[in-house]
Amino acid sequence: MLDPTRCKYDLKYYLSLAKQLEAAGAHVLAVKDMAGLLRPRAASQLFRALKQEISIPIAFHTHDTSGLAAASILAAVDAGVDAVDAAMDAMSGTTSQPPLGSVCAALQGHDRDPGLDQDILNQMSRYWEQVRRQYSGFEADIKSGTAEVYLHEMPGGQYTNLRQQAKSLGIEEKWDQVAHAYADVNRLFGDIVKVTPTSKVVGDMALMMVTTGLTPQDVLDPQREIAFPDSVVHYSGANWDSRRAAGRRICHARC
Repeated sequence: MLDPTRCKYDLKYYLSLAKQLEAAGAHVLAVKDMAGLLRPRAASQLFRALKQEISIPIAFHTHDTSGLAAASILAAVDAGVDAVDAAMDAMSGTTSQPPLGSVCAALQGHDRDPGLDQDILNQMSRYWEQVRRQYSGFEADIKSGTAEVYLHEMPGGQYTNLRQQAKSLGIEEKWDQVAHAYADVNRLFGDIVKVTPTSKVVGDMALMMVTTGLTPQDVLDPQREIAFPDSVVHYSGANWDSRRAAGRRICHARC
C-alpha cells in the first residue's frame, strides 16, 4: 500500500472500496490479508483512515508467513480496528495466524486489553499441541517465518500447497525459482488479487514456467508456441481456439 512503485492498490483504492461496501449494506468490513503482506506502518495508516471514513465495525485477518503479523495486529489495534483474528499458540505462526496468547500478553494493561485469562489460554494451547502432533505427517516442512513472502506474495494456504506441488514435480530444490516465477506471473497478469481461484492460476503458470524453463520474455514472445495451463486459459474468460492467444490476452492486461 505504501510502495510508490505499486500504484494500483493505494490508500485511496481501499477507502473507496470500503465506502462502496458500506453503501451497499455491509454490516461489517473484513480486511483479509491472506499472504500476510500488511506491515505495521501500513496497517496503522490503513485502519486509522478506514475508521475515519466508515462507521461499520472493521475486522482484520492476516497470516504470519513473514513472522511480522503480530506487530501489524498491534498497530491495527492502536489504530482502532474492532476485531482481529489469531490462532491458538500451538497452531499459530508461519502460514497460520499469529499466536493469540502472545497478542493478548502484549495487550495486557492496554486500553484494548481483551482480558483473556493467560493460564487458560496456555492450557488450551497445550491441548492443541498434542492434537497437532497426531497430524504431523501432513504438515508442510516450514520451520520459520520468512520475508520471502514480500517477493512472491502467496496466500498462506497456497504457500504450503505450492511447495508440495513443487516437491511432487521434482523441483523442490528450485523453490527460489518458483517464488520468483510467481512474482513474475503476477506482474504479467496485471498484479491481480490472489485468492481462490486466481492464486491457483498464478501458481500453475509459475510451476509451468519453472518446469519448462520459460522466462517472462518467452511468455510475451508472440512467435513462441506455449501450451498454457488450463486454469490460465479459463481465467482469460474467452472462448478462443488458441491457448497462446488466451494467454497473451491475460499477459497484456497490465496495471
